[in-house]
Amino acid sequence: MDPSQFRHSPAGRLARAAGGYWAFVPQPLPPTFPWTTSLVTALSEADRALGELAGLGRSLPNPHLLIHPFVRREAVLSSRIEGTQASLTDLYAYEAAQLDRFETPADVHEVHNYVQALEYGLARLRELPLSLRLIREIHAHLMAGAHGALQTPGEFRRSQNWIGPPGCTLTDAPFVPPPVPEMHEALADLERFLHTASPLPPLVRLGLIHYQFEAIHPFLDGNGRIGRLLITLLLCAENLLPAPLLYLSAYLEAHRQTYYDGLLAVSQRSQWEDWLIFFLHGIAVQSQDAVARAGRLLALRERYREQFQAARAAARLLQVVDLLFAQPLLTINQAAEALGVSFPTARQYVNQLAAAGLLREVTGQARNRVYQADAVLAVIAEPL
Repeated sequence: MDPSQFRHSPAGRLARAAGGYWAFVPQPLPPTFPWTTSLVTALSEADRALGELAGLGRSLPNPHLLIHPFVRREAVLSSRIEGTQASLTDLYAYEAAQLDRFETPADVHEVHNYVQALEYGLARLRELPLSLRLIREIHAHLMAGAHGALQTPGEFRRSQNWIGPPGCTLTDAPFVPPPVPEMHEALADLERFLHTASPLPPLVRLGLIHYQFEAIHPFLDGNGRIGRLLITLLLCAENLLPAPLLYLSAYLEAHRQTYYDGLLAVSQRSQWEDWLIFFLHGIAVQSQDAVARAGRLLALRERYREQFQAARAAARLLQVVDLLFAQPLLTINQAAEALGVSFPTARQYVNQLAAAGLLREVTGQARNRVYQADAVLAVIAEPL
């Protein structure tokens, strides 16, 4: 790391590690930054868009129809930023049959772990505040098995890491996070900030926390995914959303280099305003996308339900229709288990939906068949 790029930044200080290399230690939050017209406007737009999404979430009779697909879309996109190649279809296929039909099992397993980590974190928030302990627990779920097994799941790093292109070293990496002793001090400061009341607007706090976590980089692997996952947990923990309906990974992936440059500019030049405007714009864009995507899913569900209600279909069949929005790839066994009916009865319902064009069998097998709801999957997976 080139110390001259960080030497005069109010956002942190340089530390010379025992190995002779330089590292960056961020100052405790909150920082000082100008409240410009551009920043205030970005905050206003983000608040308005997020408020509309929160209102939608509170008005839904069954928000889980959206939560389940939104969580999985986020898992795929957040993992893709880190280099995985698994698709949303791969993830649903893995969950449907516990096998991967298209990509390497390790990639799909990592994405599935993201789902497990987020769902665990949301459940754990009911009994434990967002804290270093909870962050470690979530990391353990994220890194279980696959590539993460060797990266000390659930433990903060005990050695130095660095951020940069493949092949770079501590000396030429663009950014080196705090050495281990300073890392623990920075984490303690971050936890105090999490638990201390602040006059700052909540969304601005979220932007500061995300930067700080990424600058500390406390794990050997998984820091980016945990940092993005924390945004969703904080939105729910601070009652900004009634359910986990907003995710930033689609926006961050679409603007990946700007995202990385923005974080680095804070460390090097204390460019808080630019970073916060970028972050808040992402909140606004993704809130609007979530509202629009939810509208398309709900309209599709209503069309399906009207189609079968007109035919005086059994109430159980309408439950299978709803199930498609949570599991657009499913097996007859999954339908039977979800509805609490026998396998032959579930098969009858699935065959009815397939005959009506709502489902398509995708394995070509006589046994262990998997059915895909193409229209539902298309709405969930369509790009930003």
